[in-house]
Amino acid sequence: MKVLLIGLSHKTAPVAIREQLSFSPASLKSALTHFDTTHHQQAHLETVMEGVILSTCNRMEVYATVRDPQKGTRAIIDLLSRACDTPASIFAEHLYMLEDEQAIRHLFRVACGLDSMVLGEPQILGQITDAYEAALSQKAAGTVLSGLFRAAIHAGKRVRTETRISVNPASVSSVAAGLAQQLLGDLTDRQVALIGAGEMGAVAVRALIQRGVSEVTVVNRTYERAQILADAWGGKAATFQHLPRILVSSDVIIVATGAPHIILTQEMVEQAMNERPQRPLFLIDIAVPRDIDPDVRRIPNVFLRDIDDLQSQVDDNVRERASEIPLVEQIVVEEVTQAVEWLMSLDVVSTITDLRGQIEELRQMELDRLFNKLDLDERERELIATMSHRLVNKILHKPTLQLKHEAVHGNGAEYASKVRRLFDLEPTRKPATLPAKPALTPQEPQTNPERIRQCQNLEF
Repeated sequence: MKVLLIGLSHKTAPVAIREQLSFSPASLKSALTHFDTTHHQQAHLETVMEGVILSTCNRMEVYATVRDPQKGTRAIIDLLSRACDTPASIFAEHLYMLEDEQAIRHLFRVACGLDSMVLGEPQILGQITDAYEAALSQKAAGTVLSGLFRAAIHAGKRVRTETRISVNPASVSSVAAGLAQQLLGDLTDRQVALIGAGEMGAVAVRALIQRGVSEVTVVNRTYERAQILADAWGGKAATFQHLPRILVSSDVIIVATGAPHIILTQEMVEQAMNERPQRPLFLIDIAVPRDIDPDVRRIPNVFLRDIDDLQSQVDDNVRERASEIPLVEQIVVEEVTQAVEWLMSLDVVSTITDLRGQIEELRQMELDRLFNKLDLDERERELIATMSHRLVNKILHKPTLQLKHEAVHGNGAEYASKVRRLFDLEPTRKPATLPAKPALTPQEPQTNPERIRQCQNLEF
């Protein structure tokens, strides 16, 4: 059995392709039913045993356990094509395919924020958790993928606890929201105004809403455009003629228009502050050319940050995050090593369990036979039973360690088979196997030209 990853991301596919392979909650649920671990009779997925689908704005990845990688690849691409109603020829060249420990390492690096568009962004860990839980709900994740995803989530939590890769904001909007929170404290009851209806300003407002802001006013030259955006946040709409009142009532004002001239002058801000001298006003100017007169910085209790200020902070934060990469990579190495060893140990776990079960059954039979022949009190019976239990454990201890050792080095299946023959244990299903020496150096996802050529030659 192989662990297989098939996917695409912001590194290999433009948004026009990624959006065609995105899943809604309903389509995700439907697709996962084809991986149901309790029913493997679907002809198109007969070689696929388990599956988890990770679908975000920046990536779509299918993690699966398969009997045959080539047949599994064909089945999964066929499923994606049908589930997303998109011909495979459109997206096949953007896919990357990884197997076994390379697929496992990629999952762990994604969970730790190393493969994100914004280094260290924390949302991906929650998205991985949601993807795993969705697969569980549809019985699509079995023993192998459950173990790997739980381990990846654990690694992601370690990274966010033991390093600072996710601590500082790494986007202009997040930095702006963070600075507002530092200045004003709790943002729950603060009033925010957005002047202009562009995307940059909207992103900044969303970042503030995530920090607790509930009152938003959108100001635009046309009321209709302001109303559309305000409705999305349950806010209010206004036109430029209401700016004097909004300057007085707002705590945070984000200005992002396409105007070629100043929108907020020093005089306008001074007049507003005369009515609210003790309340600080935080102004965020993310327009180019600037919308706010830089001289407003001279006004007491007025705090202005323009795009250069914010970008400088972003650059500092990104550099600080990047300095944490070696620590994060070390955690990935440690966690992947453990996961690979665990996966390889599956070769011998059932054999060890069956062997101990057989020996325990023989021990119990001999104890019963002995107790029937001897007149022993309860204390004597306990002593003999304890001695026999310890003897069995000591006899099996070294063989158990040796079996696990061989499993870690890729020989588990061979040794498990010999033990089953020697002790006449019932045969078991063919266990999972991985390469003996996992390469644990960081690796970026790569498209696989040879595999893609094979996929393109298949009839979908």
